[in-house]
Amino acid sequence: MSSNLLVAVYLIPTLIGFLIVSPWGNSFTSSVADRFPSLKTARGRLLSGLQLISLAGFAVSTQTLWISSKISEGGNFCSSTSTFSCDDLLGNSKLNVDPVFGLSWGLIGMAVFALLLFIVFVLKQEPNHPMSERLVNMGVLSTGIGMLVIGLLISYEFQEEKICLYCTTAHIANLAALVGFFRLKKLQEDKLEWNK
Repeated sequence: MSSNLLVAVYLIPTLIGFLIVSPWGNSFTSSVADRFPSLKTARGRLLSGLQLISLAGFAVSTQTLWISSKISEGGNFCSSTSTFSCDDLLGNSKLNVDPVFGLSWGLIGMAVFALLLFIVFVLKQEPNHPMSERLVNMGVLSTGIGMLVIGLLISYEFQEEKICLYCTTAHIANLAALVGFFRLKKLQEDKLEWNK
């Protein structure tokens, strides 16, 4: 499977999830709402979209960790002389780790998206859990901090004059999750809508 096709495998569910959590989610899901009853409510749509986004974000973060491990062993995955070369970024031992703890960005992405999946699963099972408000705030905070990290990673891409499509897909997933959690927070403030 070509590396570009593999990017699409992660990007398509991310974009579908983003459409579901967007303000147009109701019209986007109306044709399948009878088949998937959770899509009939605003809370159900937001949580379903966030579940799809978080799962795709976790998967693409796992892929970036795998690519960087493969490169460190002397292999290559998506090297190219063009602007789109994930090997040049993920293979750079200085740029592929966070500057504070030295952890791989792929590993950090996996941990964050796993946390978001956990939050979504808890809220799907028990939307009125005593910690539900804290969990939603944790999702907003995690994805908000993620935007700062994305800014740093994009600066690395400018510095190297390369673009990593896998990293960009993870960035889009974080942005989509931020929109979803922000909308979930607004919905949670309206108790009547939240409990539908």
